[in-house]
Parts: sequence; structure tokens; C-alpha cells
Amino acid sequence: MNDEVSKNISLSDFEPYFKEDYFREDYFYFDNAVNSPETSDRQAGVIWNLLSLGQGSSVLELGCGYGRITNRLAKKGAHVVGLDISPILLKEAETDAAERGVKVEYVLGDMRSLPWRDRFDAAFLWYTTFGYFDDADNERVLREAASSLRKGGRLLIDHPNRIDFLRHKSPVCYVTQRNNDVRIDMFSNDVLSDRSNLERLIVRDGCVRRTHLSFRQYGVSEYVRMLRSAGFETVEAYGQEGEAFTSDSSRLVVVACK
Repeated sequence: MNDEVSKNISLSDFEPYFKEDYFREDYFYFDNAVNSPETSDRQAGVIWNLLSLGQGSSVLELGCGYGRITNRLAKKGAHVVGLDISPILLKEAETDAAERGVKVEYVLGDMRSLPWRDRFDAAFLWYTTFGYFDDADNERVLREAASSLRKGGRLLIDHPNRIDFLRHKSPVCYVTQRNNDVRIDMFSNDVLSDRSNLERLIVRDGCVRRTHLSFRQYGVSEYVRMLRSAGFETVEAYGQEGEAFTSDSSRLVVVACK
């Protein structure tokens, strides 16, 4: 990991948006059960196509977690950098990269302050890794991403479709089981702030832990405004698999070109 970038990074700084223990061992343990290798392969393929990647393309993943997508893109031939705030997840990502025989640069850092300028052909935020902060900092993330891209570079953002999300009566509960361990996710929507709040209960190895996450929900028109303000010239919207986006799409995938 890049020590220069990782200076003064602490998960406790993000407490207003998610608890310090959210992106730790429990996250990796249960997420591995939710996202099968086939699912991850398919998603990496969607990203590859929507970003128009090819052999040797330089790509930045913001909020790369344990490298589930990053390492797959590297296997396809891209030159990939992954940035995350969790040293625990980055260690898992590095271990997986070594097992796959791929070279990826993993960096501990904050997506609101990136060290790169005009370096990448493409960047992306996958699996609801955008919207953690207040509006000002969320837009700062977009400006930083734009600055890291070369002219003509593309940015992809994957997010729940707000319209579809709000159709479900709040709160919504999801249960994930792995072996004898259980994760219970309870989602609620704050319609006054346009934020979704996740309260997570984990029962693992005989211990009970609680953690939380909050993220801002944006619609297509808001993405267009923010991305153009950040320096992107065109903005397109797709569904989860790269199909046309509709109000019934479960996910909103935005692709912007600088």
C-alpha cells in the first residue's frame, strides 16, 4: 500500500456516515457469501464494457474493498489501482491478487482527496460506494475523480435506483446466513434528507455486534447536474446489466465522459 497517501487516514473520521467497524472482517466474511464468483465475473464484464476498457487500460476503483472487482479487471488485462479506507479489506484484496497472479496497486486513502491528476483512462465506484457523505463532499468526490482522469476518460457509478428503492415499505429487512452465523440488514428511508440508513446486526462466533451505514440517494437529473459541474461533458444512465435504465430498474448505473 502507498504509505504517502495513507497518512492520517482513520476510519473514525467517517463516523457520521458509517461506524468504524462497518468495513472490517465481518463485511468481507458475509459479502463473500452474497456475491458468488459468477456474479462478480458478470459484474466485472459489465464494467469492462460500459467503460470501453481494453488491454492495458489504466483504471481506478474508488472504494475497492477486498478487490472483488478490481482483481478481475486486472485479470482481463487492465492496469488497475484500487483505493479504500479499510486496511483490513485492502489486505484481503492484496492476498486475492497474489492468488490470482495479478498485479494491482492498492492504496489506503480517502476518495475525497486523491493524489492523481490526468492519470487514468477510467474510474468507477461500484456496489453503492458513492453517496456516503453530505452533498458538498459527495460532489467533491466527483471533482476528484474527474481530476484523476485523462481527457476523454470515463467515470462509472453504480447505485440503487431511488425510485425503485422508495417503492418498498420502510423498513426493509434482509437476512444473510453463512454457516451458523447471521447478518441482519434493516434499511429505512429518510424522505426529508433523501438518505437511506442501514442498521446492521451481526451474530457471529457467539458474539453480537451492531453497526450502521448511511448514504445519499440521487436521481438521474441530480447526477447529470453534479457530473457536469465536476467537469464531465456527457452523462448516460443504464440498468444493472448495462441495459436501458427505467423506473423499474433495481440499480442505476451512470457513465460520464470527461
